[in-house]
Amino acid sequence: MKIYGLNKTTLLDYPGKVAASVFLGGCNFRCPFCHNSSLVLQPSLQTEIPPEEIITFLKKRRGILEGVCISGGEPTLSSDLEDFIGEIHGLGYPVKLDTNGTNPGMLKSLAQKGLIAMAAVDIKACPENYPALCGVASPDLSSIRETADFLLSGTLDYEFRTTVVKELHTEKDFVEIGRWLKGARAYYLQAYRDSEGVLQPGFSSYSSDELLHFRDILRQTMPLVELRGID
Repeated sequence: MKIYGLNKTTLLDYPGKVAASVFLGGCNFRCPFCHNSSLVLQPSLQTEIPPEEIITFLKKRRGILEGVCISGGEPTLSSDLEDFIGEIHGLGYPVKLDTNGTNPGMLKSLAQKGLIAMAAVDIKACPENYPALCGVASPDLSSIRETADFLLSGTLDYEFRTTVVKELHTEKDFVEIGRWLKGARAYYLQAYRDSEGVLQPGFSSYSSDELLHFRDILRQTMPLVELRGID
């Protein structure tokens, strides 16, 4: 378990809860717009936090925090993720898992054992556009589809979300996503913001009106579609 970050209090990462967020290193994608590039490219250069330190912190915060978000990087790359989440669950915290959806087996196992209460899956683009958005020539789309199908047909609370990048997405992405994930209970479009930590700086966001247009496209097939990160 390689932990490289802890946000001790957040109102954003776990919807409706005061939570802590734990960030794991390493990722199987190289999304050019990724804001956590240090965790993706050079996690070993970051200060590592022992899992025991996280557990000790969470024990002290019982009664204050209402949940824990596990993020990355891509947390499902950690073979001991289930044990770690099991410890957090044992403290009484509901756990939300952030993932790119490429490890449906681990997601299903965590859900079926009752160890996670929610999953947030980053949908990079429509399937045809995935290579450009995830930085991998041949992404494992079958696994991502399996993850999506599991959530769409199951009982685990979830959300899908897409960070919208003007240079990388077009209207076609959202038309196709609307068909692919028809009926998804919650979908969020996140406005891209450039920063020094981005893997490939220099991208830009669509305007609020353009993002609202993409939202309206998705609303044709999904009951709840909202925007995040717009002014």
